[in-house]
Amino acid sequence: MRLLKILFAVGWLCIHTAAAHAAVDAALLKPLAGDDPDARIAAVGEIAALASEDALKILNAIKNDTLYAKPDGQIFVVEDGRAFNPATGQTGPAPEGAEGITVNNRLRSAVDGALSGLKLFSQDPSARLAAALELQKRADIAQAPLIAKALSKESNPEIKSILELVAATANLQSTDIDIRKAAVKSLVGTTNANLKPVLQKMLEKNSDGSYIEPDEGVRIEAVRTLEALNGRLTRTEFVGNLFYGVSLGSVLLLAALGLAITFGLMGIINMAHGELLMIGAYTTYVCQLLFRQFLPGAIDAYLLVALPAAFIVTAAVGILLERTVIRWLYGRPLETLLATWGISLMLMQTVRTIFGAQNVEVANPSWMSGGVTVLGSLVLSYNRIVIIFFAFFVVGAVWLILNKTRLGLFVRAVTQNRRMADCAGVSTGKIDMMTFGLGSGIAGLGGVALSQLGNVGPDLGQSYIVDSFMVVVLGGVGQLAGTVIAAMGLGEINKFLEPVAGAVLAKIAILVFIIIFIQKRPQGLFALKGRSVE
Repeated sequence: MRLLKILFAVGWLCIHTAAAHAAVDAALLKPLAGDDPDARIAAVGEIAALASEDALKILNAIKNDTLYAKPDGQIFVVEDGRAFNPATGQTGPAPEGAEGITVNNRLRSAVDGALSGLKLFSQDPSARLAAALELQKRADIAQAPLIAKALSKESNPEIKSILELVAATANLQSTDIDIRKAAVKSLVGTTNANLKPVLQKMLEKNSDGSYIEPDEGVRIEAVRTLEALNGRLTRTEFVGNLFYGVSLGSVLLLAALGLAITFGLMGIINMAHGELLMIGAYTTYVCQLLFRQFLPGAIDAYLLVALPAAFIVTAAVGILLERTVIRWLYGRPLETLLATWGISLMLMQTVRTIFGAQNVEVANPSWMSGGVTVLGSLVLSYNRIVIIFFAFFVVGAVWLILNKTRLGLFVRAVTQNRRMADCAGVSTGKIDMMTFGLGSGIAGLGGVALSQLGNVGPDLGQSYIVDSFMVVVLGGVGQLAGTVIAAMGLGEINKFLEPVAGAVLAKIAILVFIIIFIQKRPQGLFALKGRSVE
């Protein structure tokens, strides 16, 4: 019996000790009942830094307008007629004379930031990372205690580095000169462009001519940090333009590669080439729908089926066009242009009839979603990286077909001297059909790539037909290497011109450049050699 009493007493002491430990200091709560807005916001930050269940309850009560205060400064969380006193940890009836505290927008914003900051103590690393990135956008001095506590407990190196930056950003608003100076120094290696206006503001002057940042030492450090940040942002922007230029070039290459065969090798002005891209994109969409319907567990593999399906479908459409219309128009470029333009309108209307006029969404597989972060803030998306490698893979495959296969030998023979090839027993009609089918199939592969970069619609091909012809003409008619160089060159020039001149003026400048270039060198970058030139 005596043993039971001792155990009961020990348990009672443990429970009350835990309750006392969990209670929030009354002095910390008292500013919430006052009228000083700065003191109330500072109190919110210190309460959040406790990172306890009671702290979360208080912050939610402020947000939900359920926090009450008595004239003597006692704070209560009142819900369903019951009042919880966070200073004592006790719950009882609602006290008389308690009134709800006034919550203005500034206090509500501070509470929202504090609630976001409490996610820094989550057990899930991804939740902590998301909270740290969110705080990076709007770190405030009131959150400094919370950030410091989270930083002391964080073990993940990536999250810790972000929190160090967040802590420095928050400390820029401190009233202590030494803290502000140390914060500016610690930001010298940052790549966060959002800090640029904050640092620039420290160097600005008030209406009376005095600096917003009164301390000269802090201003000197701010200048050094700004110079380092500007240099880093310039390098990041250059690498970003380089990457996105290659990405755009790879898209142009995929769009123009099929045209390089049908126009470059066969001399056919195919205005329906853009619609072949569109058919390849819609084939990808259909494959995605079939996988969602019949193989939802393997949805990430739909793209592997869409590639051969798009090639086969567009090659079949191309062969059908060649056998029914184009074969009668060889050597008549104007009639070919008009006929294929009419075919392009028919293909667009057919797609509108089947799928509707609205764009459809083709989702990236999970292994193509997201991206890799380099240089601190530049995100290289996986879908663009995959498309760059895919474009060069297709170029390599086309080169092997044209230079290392029997079909390629016949294509080159017919291109160089059609009558001699015919006399040697080559079925030139069949080679024309297969060559046009190959070029159309490659256009379908380009459509698969385009479907991974944006929505798919009936007008998709119209955006690329002019660019595709520019690539082929600039690179040199019938020249695979010229097509690759022209596509990459135009992609890079476009991306570096856009920030300076804008998207429209950049395209106009490129068009003017190509016109002038063709005037000086009509054969393009690489000229054809042999009898086909004649």
